[in-house]
Amino acid sequence: MIEARRLHILRAVADHRTVTAAAAALYLTPSAVSQQLAALEQETGHRLVERSAKGVRLTPAGEILLSHTNAVLAQLERAEAELAAYGSGEAGTVTVAAFATGIAQVVAPAVARLAAAAPGIRIRVQDAEGDASLPMVLDRQVDVAVAVEYRGAPPADDPRLTHVPLYAEPFDAVVPVGHRLADAPEVPLAELAKDPWIGPYPGNPCHDVVVLACESAGFQPRLEHSSDDFRAVVALASADAGVALVPRSALRGMDLTGVVVRPVDGVAPTRRVFAAVRRGAEGHPLIRQVLQALGEAAQA
Repeated sequence: MIEARRLHILRAVADHRTVTAAAAALYLTPSAVSQQLAALEQETGHRLVERSAKGVRLTPAGEILLSHTNAVLAQLERAEAELAAYGSGEAGTVTVAAFATGIAQVVAPAVARLAAAAPGIRIRVQDAEGDASLPMVLDRQVDVAVAVEYRGAPPADDPRLTHVPLYAEPFDAVVPVGHRLADAPEVPLAELAKDPWIGPYPGNPCHDVVVLACESAGFQPRLEHSSDDFRAVVALASADAGVALVPRSALRGMDLTGVVVRPVDGVAPTRRVFAAVRRGAEGHPLIRQVLQALGEAAQA
């Protein structure tokens, strides 16, 4: 194995042409430089320098090694710079798990903000529903979760986690264009008690929001079709397969042909989105900047 410090000496000898000058530049004695060159020749199995009355020159094997030396030492310089940046909190990788709409709503804008403001921070994003992302944080699979409040979720005062509120958004009613309430300015949920419903699977935090909203209106929704993809939910509603409640942000940019979107009459069911990290990790310089970027994206 070739030692990097001996490569430094080889390059100094090539630059200064004499052992004495190289030793002075490296704050070593000439004998120490000669010993390191001899050790490098032993490591490589090749004669690397030739001495003469005019000084020292590299052999062809030495020239080959010098060409690699420049690349190796440059890479080591980059490594030292990155480690220094990491130690100061200016560089490193942070993994974020978030549900699809949360990625579009806050994570992607946060990535763009950090690319401009803190280019040394690399964000790795994983698509995960809110009920999956929190265990991923606790199991140290990711650093940050962007999650949704749901029944059974760790509470905000859980000693294992630090919660950072991001945003809250209402669910809107989505009904087929031919539905009896399509022309209503607002949809009373109780009026949908006998309709077939389309919604997320149990376990998805949005499933809990829908069921709780219907229970508050006095009925259990008859879920005939299930999908965690809100585009599929809307497509089924446009096919007159049922009615649905969909987070407002999930409807942005979606093809709404065949459906009508109306606000819910009264207190609308709400999705509350937050970021979570392992308690104490919020002070990490990299994670702190990611949380700040997520908060700024949510406010924007």
